[in-house]
Amino acid sequence: MKLKVCGMKYLENIQQVAELQPEYLGFIFYDKSKRNFEGIIPEFPKSIKKTGVFVNEYIEILISMVEEYQLEAIQLHGDESVEYINKLRNQLAERRALFIEENKQIRKKKNQHFISKSPIEIIKVFGIKDEFNFDVLKPYEDVVDFFLFDTKGKERGGNGVVFNWEVLKNYPSKKPFFLSGGIGLEQLKEVKEILNTELPIYAVDVNSQFEIKPGLKSIENIKKFKNEI
Repeated sequence: MKLKVCGMKYLENIQQVAELQPEYLGFIFYDKSKRNFEGIIPEFPKSIKKTGVFVNEYIEILISMVEEYQLEAIQLHGDESVEYINKLRNQLAERRALFIEENKQIRKKKNQHFISKSPIEIIKVFGIKDEFNFDVLKPYEDVVDFFLFDTKGKERGGNGVVFNWEVLKNYPSKKPFFLSGGIGLEQLKEVKEILNTELPIYAVDVNSQFEIKPGLKSIENIKKFKNEI
């Protein structure tokens, strides 16, 4: 089972979490978030996918952030439409093709931004509380790599509350998804139980329940959680 630790913010803490080898590290690029990331992402193992979290961002700005931070996954946490995602995918593909074609020349330029040679994963977030209409997912099936189910609340993520996982029993798709929303050590038993179902859960996403303060993660608690799952 893959693990994503989201809402990273502080340099030393990022390095410490990276040493635990989660498969994904999430960086929030949304200025209304308490975990909004600004600064430099340190080097860490290539096995960890740098994930940028965006909310209704202009595509041009989003792509510039992908290039600046060399992101390998994009998490869309707003009201992004299928048309938006298709346009984003096409522009990313164009940038990637250009980068591969001109790789040698580009590397000679200073301060040049790069884009991943591999297709960038796109994760679309949907909020759930006590019920959910899964029909809204159908148009997105062919344009995203993963869904992410989070708790619907006042904030765009990081609400620290678990939604009713019983709703997922009605999940009609084979599209793999990230399970998110207020998951902490207290949910270990429930997490293990749901991972043993036939649901196509690709990864578990954790954030606020492992924090000392917004953006600062408890290394000890993440280590415990990772070892258990």
